[in-house]
Amino acid sequence: MTSTATSLTRTVQAPGVPKVPREALTRARVLIVGDVMLDRYWFGDVNRISPEAPVPVVHVKRNEERLGGAANVALNATSLGAQAGLLCVLGEDEPAERVVDMLDASGVTAFVTRDADLATTIKLRIVSRQQQLLRIDFENQPAREVLLAVLDQYRQLLASYDVVLLSDYAKGGLTHVQPMIEAARAAGKAVLVDPKGSDYERYRGATILTPNRAELQQVVGEWRSEDDLTSRAQNLRESLGLEALLLTRSEEGMTLFTGGGALHVPAQAREVYDVSGAGDTVIATLAAALSAGLPLPQAVVLANRAGSIVVGKLGTATVDYNELFSELT
Repeated sequence: MTSTATSLTRTVQAPGVPKVPREALTRARVLIVGDVMLDRYWFGDVNRISPEAPVPVVHVKRNEERLGGAANVALNATSLGAQAGLLCVLGEDEPAERVVDMLDASGVTAFVTRDADLATTIKLRIVSRQQQLLRIDFENQPAREVLLAVLDQYRQLLASYDVVLLSDYAKGGLTHVQPMIEAARAAGKAVLVDPKGSDYERYRGATILTPNRAELQQVVGEWRSEDDLTSRAQNLRESLGLEALLLTRSEEGMTLFTGGGALHVPAQAREVYDVSGAGDTVIATLAAALSAGLPLPQAVVLANRAGSIVVGKLGTATVDYNELFSELT
């Protein structure tokens, strides 16, 4: 690997937020593959501590259900007007039925394989006064035979979509992620990956990876400066054969690393209520924008704007076309 110091540290000025015609987004076709879950919220008041243990007692007054994981990614894409297909594995249980019903109502085209031995993943959050008190997860992993069938279906679907988005929540749905990347790239499709874990070798050859700060630090270690970060990120990008690595940095915005240098997009100042699912919004917007024909730097700026909007909402949420392009001329 022969990177020069200049190519590692050069910073490119971010473009302004582009205004994308609604018609361009309605023509965008994004295939999402990954781990699907049902997000359940129990909302209530806390007025006393339990006499049984030093824990708050929550008087639950209402509940909500929302699509989570890769399903939330697909929902975000359709909220912007894009055509979203979702390939996933669900159990044969009540949460799976709720997910299917919600997907049908959202306009997402769902390609669901059922696994009788799989418990559909549930994330139950208990919330009081806009704050999460506790999250309880219910999950296991799909059978290998089911995942092989999904891989065959994936190959058949590729021709119908412009961009592939792989949403990895480490629940087993992307066990065959490397053959998926290879098949998509062979078909000439851009592949965006929201990664998980420390083994990034499994994402080799993808077009773009979108880790957050904690996820990238798990792979390249802690950086001491911006130059050090750029060096580590560019080395990782080159070693994996990626076209780009997009680091999401919360209140610090985003930094895009490509062969042309580093492009930093500052965060837009907004009050943050909840970062749950913000990464889903970012990568969904990025995929939809690329499918609509935007150059990568402009797509990143748009994704940054979408992420800054969604963190102002409670729980896993979406951003629609009007919200994204309001106040833009």
